[in-house]
Amino acid sequence: MINRQIYQTLLNTKESKKVVVVLGPRQTGKTTLLKKFAHEIGTHLLLNCDDPNIRASLELKSEEQLRQIIGEYKRIFIDEIQRVKNSGLLLKLLHDTFPDVNVMVSGSSALEISSNINEPLTGRKLEYMLFPISWNELTHNIGFLSAKGQLEQRLIYGMYPDVINHPGNEKEILTQLSSSYLYKDILSYKGLRKPELLEKLLQALALQMGNEVSFSELSRLLEADKKTIMTYLDLLEKAFIVYRLSPFARNIRNEINTKRKVYFYDNGIRNAILAAFQPLALRQDVGALWENFILGERQKQLAYNQEWSNRYYWRTTQQQEIDYIEERDGVLHVFEFKWNPTKNTRFPKTFMSEYTVGKNQMISPENMNEFLK
Repeated sequence: MINRQIYQTLLNTKESKKVVVVLGPRQTGKTTLLKKFAHEIGTHLLLNCDDPNIRASLELKSEEQLRQIIGEYKRIFIDEIQRVKNSGLLLKLLHDTFPDVNVMVSGSSALEISSNINEPLTGRKLEYMLFPISWNELTHNIGFLSAKGQLEQRLIYGMYPDVINHPGNEKEILTQLSSSYLYKDILSYKGLRKPELLEKLLQALALQMGNEVSFSELSRLLEADKKTIMTYLDLLEKAFIVYRLSPFARNIRNEINTKRKVYFYDNGIRNAILAAFQPLALRQDVGALWENFILGERQKQLAYNQEWSNRYYWRTTQQQEIDYIEERDGVLHVFEFKWNPTKNTRFPKTFMSEYTVGKNQMISPENMNEFLK
């Protein structure tokens, strides 16, 4: 089993009286992580809310009924908390009524969690994200040279634990994930009236990965109104399938400030949506795959290291562009992503002269480890 970087962070919360919430896409290892944590902690109560009987036992219970469930346990783990109706009120009751009980929960979708948990647990929770396996986790477990030897495979098949742990079965695993399992929280969501539109939107986003996305163009392409497209994209973000990158625009008149770039959390899921698993040598989208991969790995490291920054891309109507910008403490750090390190990279003079830039760097497979530390 690949050791997860977030595990030590969670261990540091074991004496916290706040509810610890672990979020992330399905099949990233949250259940395995909770079980490992629970085993190391010692005596505990582990409740899996995929079990309808356990789910029913937790819904709309009184303080006395909860006391019967908890018994003498001082540590409670609740897996797939989004399955429980009124989960936020349940966790608030646990937190306020049983102050000597440590509670950790996991959830695979922010669709219900964001609306049910955030408000009741204001000031009462610590929240963390568990992503698919990170590059650092892979290198720490199998060594840098072995990981580097897998880089092409990771750009094609991604970083989901089952994909990495079952070489040779990647296509089957990713096809099953991308067909329904990964989206079942969305498909069952009350606001989703056109499931066929979700599939078409995913395919369109997969084809435009790393490019600027126009919601008006998507609306025309998919024959759906712009508001519906934006609603469905929001659902995909809350299910941890895709995320958006906003344009950086402050001073220069011809900076683009209306469009967004959309990236997938995992290359394998994106390629499965398009049924595109051919080797890199036969592909036209290698640059987009590299950009999606390295940017996703950067997001994992920023989250795991609890380093917060504003994140953007930059482009002008004259086609000047910068792939990625991080803004921290008023300083901009700018990056270009190139699969081929021999290509010259020059950052636009317009940008460099107008803004305060702390670091500018081209990121390729040759220096990716430095970027991801």
